[in-house]
Amino acid sequence: MMEGACGETETVLMLHGFGGSARSFDLVIAALEKIVSAERCTPQALDLPGHGQLAHQPSPPTFEGCVEGVLARAPERFLLCGYSMGGRIALQVALAAPDRLSGLLLVSASAGIDSEAERRQRIASDERLAASLEARPFQEFVGAWRAQPLFADQPPAVRALAEEDMLRNDPEGLAAALRGLGAGRMPPLWGRLRSLAVPTVVLVGERDEKYVGLGRRITALAPEARLVVVEGGHGLLLENPSAVAGAISGLLQA
Repeated sequence: MMEGACGETETVLMLHGFGGSARSFDLVIAALEKIVSAERCTPQALDLPGHGQLAHQPSPPTFEGCVEGVLARAPERFLLCGYSMGGRIALQVALAAPDRLSGLLLVSASAGIDSEAERRQRIASDERLAASLEARPFQEFVGAWRAQPLFADQPPAVRALAEEDMLRNDPEGLAAALRGLGAGRMPPLWGRLRSLAVPTVVLVGERDEKYVGLGRRITALAPEARLVVVEGGHGLLLENPSAVAGAISGLLQA
């Protein structure tokens, strides 16, 4: 777990995406510490199962285990920020323990895949990716992962930082995460969003058209959620960390 240099007034827990680590939030934490006083918050970025310091676990991770793990590591009251896969986990934490959250920031996140057939297809696709992780050189897999359309329009400097972060992980841990925490493994949460009683910001990059649409859908259903579209694509933690920090600051002030 990484801890920033802010004070202890309010804890901000941060959950990274697939292939990231607690270090994914380095730039966000640096930006946050410039705009939030040292007495106002303590940012803490967590490694998720299959990643970073939690790469080697005895069995594939589950969403239920992730929710339990986040709540076990969290103080009684906290603000939660989740990016991509971490956003899907953060949403489940908020639905499981709304009274413990002072606010929720979902960055480039979804509430799941509606179609059972599409979920099965995603599970099969993630299994192929996991097998590829185990069979090919890790550097080669990382290059192919970062070249997919979701990240293809990222500036070269951002792509280099993302690859560096992904290479901090272990391929076996990432394969386990794909098998246990892929989008196809998560029951869709769209039908539960009307009960999400937590002040929520859904942050998306303007170039990330798919997730702009998903963000609109989330905010249309969740009564206390609002959509914020900013400059950037899917990888906002690295592309526009100041916007992520600004959204956290806004939730803290609220």
